[in-house]
Amino acid sequence: MVTQAESTSAAAARPLTQKARNPLTRLLIIGCGYVGRRLAQYYRALGREDLLGVTRTASSAAELEGEGVPARACDLAGDALAGLPLAGAQVFHLAPPPARGVEDLHTRRLVAAFAHAPPSRLVYISTTGVYGDCDGAWVDETWPARPMADRARRRWDAEQTLRAWGRDSGAALVILRVAGIYGPDRLPLERIRQGLPLVRETEAPYSNRIHVDDLVAACAAAMERGADGAVYNVCDGAPTTMTDYFFRVADAVGLPRPPVISLAEAGEALSPGMLSYMSESRRLSNRRMIEELGVRLSYPTLDAGLRAAV
Repeated sequence: MVTQAESTSAAAARPLTQKARNPLTRLLIIGCGYVGRRLAQYYRALGREDLLGVTRTASSAAELEGEGVPARACDLAGDALAGLPLAGAQVFHLAPPPARGVEDLHTRRLVAAFAHAPPSRLVYISTTGVYGDCDGAWVDETWPARPMADRARRRWDAEQTLRAWGRDSGAALVILRVAGIYGPDRLPLERIRQGLPLVRETEAPYSNRIHVDDLVAACAAAMERGADGAVYNVCDGAPTTMTDYFFRVADAVGLPRPPVISLAEAGEALSPGMLSYMSESRRLSNRRMIEELGVRLSYPTLDAGLRAAV
């Protein structure tokens, strides 16, 4: 797989071509942020020029163009979507849902735009949080969705909205349920530096992760050969406790390990956001991603991924 470092230096210096600006762009990355930028560079390294990165702000779009990625600013929350070259396109939908509520109104607006300009294929980045608390069980894609947190309910709403569109339109849809993403510039260093406490390992829930480069590989594989209507867990298949994750990040960068508290003390000491993560425990199977999508993980263990991230 082509990494960010290998592809960015050449791509950043290359001027935008007329073809790249052509309104008949056929590969769109909607929500072209941390993951989307790496995905764009992956395709540029392959020589694909019919590419457009869609981001929420004009400043982010300018940064993308500075990296050699044709870009357009479009906020799914309120901007007109009619100008996006969606018709017949391959679309990666990476844009986050609203920050509040249980519905993804951004995805609903996007699907409404599809009525006038339907894409041919869409890969949606969802979350493994839609499974809810599984009491530490091993979970594959047949596990029923029972989202507990509002952030997961919004993703589940987006999945249902897109499924209905796929059934009605006949366009191909692939859903990736993605575990916690880590990589360069995506580690919980500030929380570790602050010395905020963690629940002791014996009481901490299982959590799951994927290195950003392996997520890019899964996205590309899903677009190329994911089965229509299929769901794939995207994770490294090596779950550990959340506390172990923070400990290993601290060790990798030479910071002191955070202090630990009991689960009973967590209600007073942890933020509501962290508490919501502590209330869910599951171990995710990536067998379908490996066998059906043919993804070969560059970082199948956390230790390998942290060496690359640091």
